[in-house]
Amino acid sequence: MAGLFGASSTTSTSTASTIGDLKNDVAISNPPDDTVSDLTFSPSADILAVSSWDNKVRIYQIAGNGSSEGKHMYEHDGPVLSVDFIKDGTKLASAGADKQAKVCDLSTLQTVQVAAHDSAVRAVRFFESPVANGPMLVTGSWDKTIKYWDLRTQNPVGTVNCQDRVYTMDVRNSLLVVGTADRYINVINLQDPMKFYKTIQSPLKWQTRVVSCFADASGFAVGSIEGRCAIQYVEDKDSGSNFSFKCHRDPPSNNVTQVYSVNDISFHPQHGTFSTAGSDGTFHFWDKDAKHRLKGYPTVGGSITATSFNNSGTIFAYAVGYDWSKGYFANNPNYPNKIMLHPVQGDECKPRPSVKKNR
Repeated sequence: MAGLFGASSTTSTSTASTIGDLKNDVAISNPPDDTVSDLTFSPSADILAVSSWDNKVRIYQIAGNGSSEGKHMYEHDGPVLSVDFIKDGTKLASAGADKQAKVCDLSTLQTVQVAAHDSAVRAVRFFESPVANGPMLVTGSWDKTIKYWDLRTQNPVGTVNCQDRVYTMDVRNSLLVVGTADRYINVINLQDPMKFYKTIQSPLKWQTRVVSCFADASGFAVGSIEGRCAIQYVEDKDSGSNFSFKCHRDPPSNNVTQVYSVNDISFHPQHGTFSTAGSDGTFHFWDKDAKHRLKGYPTVGGSITATSFNNSGTIFAYAVGYDWSKGYFANNPNYPNKIMLHPVQGDECKPRPSVKKNR
């Protein structure tokens, strides 16, 4: 995109390097008062929704030069843990530790409670059901259930019991992936939403932090607390393409390797490449088909807790804040708390042209 955030649209001589540049990144005005738990762009405009541990949801308008303006804010009765836009961008869902999910109508700015659980609601996603005439919502909770909601009725239209607390969840087309405690990952076909299409134990050995569906919904990525990421295809016929790799780790020193949590994974909407971001304060762009790191970026000065690409793939938003990965003693009032916008330029997120899919 020419002139994005005031930067030249020409590709620099450093494009061939795998070290990325943060000099054109812009901070959002008036960020939340506490760590960001989730953020997501509208599918229809450069509008960014942000949930935070300060119990609030904030909505920002992002201009072409990277400037931002707060447009709306509403509250939950506890920390807000997840946000998601409906497909046409007219509604925003949010869920949190107050055991409920809400939907905000962006045309009227009215907010209503639409879902309830017996414990904190960790994740919320909109989806379209072939059997319903309107949009549906799925919520995943620490009460070990996922529930489906029709926005026109007060009670859930379906409940599915999981093996343990829901830690992470994502939807793409008819693919729903649910990651729980004890490393279970449930795959659900939303055309048959009341049963698990497949259940696997995570290929990663430690706690699941995030699951994120591929842009084409053929599979998903898994990130864990021990600095690893796994690429998993849904169908068994593609299992030969499954693999895991190490990331977000310091170089070994005296036979000790410092590893960090992979806090978020976001897929580029056009290229199908993806980002990982972690407690080490770095983010990286990857090409899963080439099994190749496209770009890695210097530390941003604090843990990255959440990430999102805008719909055109020209802006990558990332939140910096304390994620409690080092416990109470590492928290201090001077820890950075901000949301940054990174202009995606040149070949940063483009897959390697020499690699062709065999699928």
